[in-house]
Amino acid sequence: MTQNAAIGIFDSGVGGLTVFREVVRILPHEDIVYFGDVGRYPYGGRSKEIITKFARQDIALLQEHDVKFIICACNTASAVALDDIAGDYDIDMIGVINPGAQAAVERTRNGRIGVIGTHATIGSNAYARVIHDIDPALKVFSLACPLFVPLAEEGYIDKEATYLITRDYLQTMHDVEIDTLVLGCTHYPLLKHVIAEVMGEKVTLIDSGEETARVAHKLLSDAHLLSASTSKAQHTFFVSDVPEKFSSIATRFLGRHIEKITRVDISGY
Repeated sequence: MTQNAAIGIFDSGVGGLTVFREVVRILPHEDIVYFGDVGRYPYGGRSKEIITKFARQDIALLQEHDVKFIICACNTASAVALDDIAGDYDIDMIGVINPGAQAAVERTRNGRIGVIGTHATIGSNAYARVIHDIDPALKVFSLACPLFVPLAEEGYIDKEATYLITRDYLQTMHDVEIDTLVLGCTHYPLLKHVIAEVMGEKVTLIDSGEETARVAHKLLSDAHLLSASTSKAQHTFFVSDVPEKFSSIATRFLGRHIEKITRVDISGY
């Protein structure tokens, strides 16, 4: 493991590209190997045993590329599997739950925190558990917003329908007077400006991907593993099914075209 080894990122699909985007922004000199398990998406709704198996296979693929650090950009795998298996590896890894929860605790002013995510993430209660581990006095209000994922993937960002759905979903968050809202799904940052407008300027939005990238920077710095390279960073992409749809959505998520995406048989790991 060397300073100039790549960072590995894995996700159940394309949502983790918002985490990738933040890692590129905060750690611009780091090479990155990204794996999107689009062939088995979504992980939500599967058993803990299956999600854990998938996470181990994803990690094995990344380790094959000699990565120095691993980010689990999947909320479901972060919530269900990562804490149980991270200690089995001689490499540091983080998920997206803890960084987002920690940031929410630090930024709330009235002690009332909202969390939005998929049914699987909200059902796991992972964000609330971490927040209450840090400060049991805080009040957490969790809400599943499943339509946000297809809206983000289909590019329905500035549509009136998106504003109507967002207002309908988040009215309950207004009603309970939260002052901090965790975007607990990696797709949701694409709708950040819509959510911000609906919630108003008094509510602070927490982007778990951005917070995860900040924590990754600190951990790599503390371990003296920040890249010493000044050359252009290399970004390598792997998927577990046909790459065409991943490529088109990735262009929307990243604002640029990905030149090369390699399909792998993840069942062999």
